[in-house]
Amino acid sequence: MTIIDEVAGSPAPDGSADTSRPLLEVRDLHVEFRTRDGVAKAVNGVNYSVAAGETLAVLGESGSGKSVTAQAIMGILDMPPGRIPQGEILFRGQDMLKMSGEERRKIRGNKIAMIFQDALSSLNPVLSVGYQLGEMFRVHQGLSKKDAKAKAIELMDRVKIPAAKERVGDYPHQFSGGMRQRIMIAMALALEPDLIIADEPTTALDVTVQAQVMDLLAELQREYNMGLILITHDLGVVADVADKIAVMYAGRIVETAPVHELYKRPAHPYTKGLLHSIPRLDQKGQDLYAIKGLPPNLTRIPSGCAFNPRCPQAQDICRTDVPPLLPVTERDGGELTGRGSACHFWKETIHG
Repeated sequence: MTIIDEVAGSPAPDGSADTSRPLLEVRDLHVEFRTRDGVAKAVNGVNYSVAAGETLAVLGESGSGKSVTAQAIMGILDMPPGRIPQGEILFRGQDMLKMSGEERRKIRGNKIAMIFQDALSSLNPVLSVGYQLGEMFRVHQGLSKKDAKAKAIELMDRVKIPAAKERVGDYPHQFSGGMRQRIMIAMALALEPDLIIADEPTTALDVTVQAQVMDLLAELQREYNMGLILITHDLGVVADVADKIAVMYAGRIVETAPVHELYKRPAHPYTKGLLHSIPRLDQKGQDLYAIKGLPPNLTRIPSGCAFNPRCPQAQDICRTDVPPLLPVTERDGGELTGRGSACHFWKETIHG
């Protein structure tokens, strides 16, 4: 079995739903955008999977393709200019890219929900939070306004918003950033989905509130046995909550690993650079490390390994040959479960 098979899984042979397999499988997904400057290849052959009760963290700098992949899964890409030229997005073995708009709407919210990074812009400023939470129940379950309001209060209590009964009629601007993010989590949980995609859920929150939001997500995930895809650029956020990590660069996954293995022994120079960029208490007074250069223009991705212009280990082969995501092995040749690196010289990185 290759690392791609191990990470992505396989659909049922007859194409039917198979509950023994992962909730979600993304297979060889490509997404591109037509722009005035050319075709921006935002996602270039992404493969990953998420099982019930499992947390996958997707890491990378802005522009690496993390959020675009999530939008493709949710079916909320603007098309045009976006386009999905190839790939599969399998939910319980069923390819959502082959579904009608109505079929995807039945899955969105009911089975897969998304928490967006900017709660203030995602909530309607002229409607109370109770009305917006209750809308999920009115539209999808046909509840009355009274019953929907009761459900909204129940959800607000569940995500630990103080005095929920008194605040259900308040508007988004009357809540703090952390409380608004809790409302977004409540909205995602409303219909008890099987999978939640959290896109930078702690952006612009202070460290204490970040920890509270992540603890809440982890608690709710355990309670409902949901799959969770956590999209972030912050390695510090995911250390205690993720089961496995996929690192993205220029639209490709360049490394996969169980969370503690990746922190202990990164196998790709980009991952190593991200880890070195985290501020540490024992580096007081020292300059913070930064990866040299900038992410590539997606309309002109460098040939070979896209990271080669910024990589301290780059050699001639890196500028000509695209490295596949291959299994990472121990020094004795034994394969490390769930580990893969798209680097020609991963041995020097992980064992050097």
